[in-house]
Amino acid sequence: MASQNISVPKTPINYSIRVDKVGVRARIIRAVRIAAISVVAVIMLIPIAWMSMTAFKSRPDAVAVPPKVSFEPTLEGFVSLIAKTRQLTTEQIAEYEKNPDLNWADRIMLRRGQAIIGVSEYPRRFLNSLIIAGVSTVFSVSLGLLSAYSFSRFSIPGAGDLLFFILSTRMLPPVVVTIPVFLMYRAVGLYDTHIGMIILYTVFNLSFSVWLLKGFLDEIPREYEEAALVDGYTRLQAFRKIVLPQAVTGIAATTVFCLIFAWNEYAFALMLTGDVARTAPPSIPSALGTGGIEWARIAAGSMGFLIPVVIVTFALRKYLLRGVTFGAIRK
Repeated sequence: MASQNISVPKTPINYSIRVDKVGVRARIIRAVRIAAISVVAVIMLIPIAWMSMTAFKSRPDAVAVPPKVSFEPTLEGFVSLIAKTRQLTTEQIAEYEKNPDLNWADRIMLRRGQAIIGVSEYPRRFLNSLIIAGVSTVFSVSLGLLSAYSFSRFSIPGAGDLLFFILSTRMLPPVVVTIPVFLMYRAVGLYDTHIGMIILYTVFNLSFSVWLLKGFLDEIPREYEEAALVDGYTRLQAFRKIVLPQAVTGIAATTVFCLIFAWNEYAFALMLTGDVARTAPPSIPSALGTGGIEWARIAAGSMGFLIPVVIVTFALRKYLLRGVTFGAIRK
C-alpha cells in the first residue's frame, strides 16, 4: 500500500500573550521597587528637611509646642551663629532703632532684643574643619594609593600579616585610644595644633584607604602595565599613565569616605583640641545661648556643616556609584 501523508494542521502559538504577561510583571516589579525606594528616601530625608526648616525659624517658632510647619522664614539662626551678640534693654533697643546705619543683620538681631558686637568662633572653627579634613583626606588617599599599589603588584613577604596589622588600627573605637593619644600629644607639643589633628586623621583613615584601594587595583589587569613596561615605560610612568586613569572611580569613592570620617569626627576633636585647632563638630552642640538652647542656631550650623560634603559628593557622583560597586560582579 502506498503510504499516505496525513498533514495535521498546526495551531499557531500566540507568543504575544506570554510576552505581554512578562512585560506587565516586570513593570509591576519595577513600580514596586521604585515605590519602596521612594518611601525609604523620604523617611531618611525627613530629619534633613526638618533641620533645614528649623534653621530658618525664629527662636519662638523653633521651640514652639506643637512644632510649627508653617512659619515666617528668617536668617536669625545664621546671624546668631556667626556673630557675637549681647542683650539690650528697652531703652537701648529704642536708641539702636534710631541709627540709620544699621545693616540687615543688625536689624534681624534687634528684633530679638540683641546687638551684634563681633564675630563668633564658628567661622574660624569651620575653616579649621576645612583645613584638617581636606589635608588629611589628601594624605590618606595619596599614601593609601601607593601602599595599595605595592601590596597589589609586588610580592611582599608577610603581606597578609601586614595588611591585617594595618586593618587592626580600625578595630578599636577612637574613644578608647583618646587618653593615650592625649598624653602623647601633650608630651610632644601636638595638642591643639592643626598638624596634630591632620596626622591623627591621616593615620586612622590610612588603613581604610589601603584596603579599599587595594581591592580596586586588584581588578585592573597587570597585562596593561606589562605591555607599557615592554614599550619602554618606567614603573612610575606606567603607574601614572596606565593605573591612575583606571583607578579614578576607586580614588573618588575612597576620597568621599575618608572626607566624611575626617569631617564628622567628634571624639578626637573634642578631647585633643582647645581653642586654636578646634573644629566645627564640637562647636555646634555648645550653642546653648542665653536662657535655653538655640535650636535655630544649632540647625543653621548643622546645615552649613553639611554643605561641603554634599558639594564633594555631588562633584564626584559619576564616579561614586561605579566606585562602590566596582568588582562586585565577576565573570
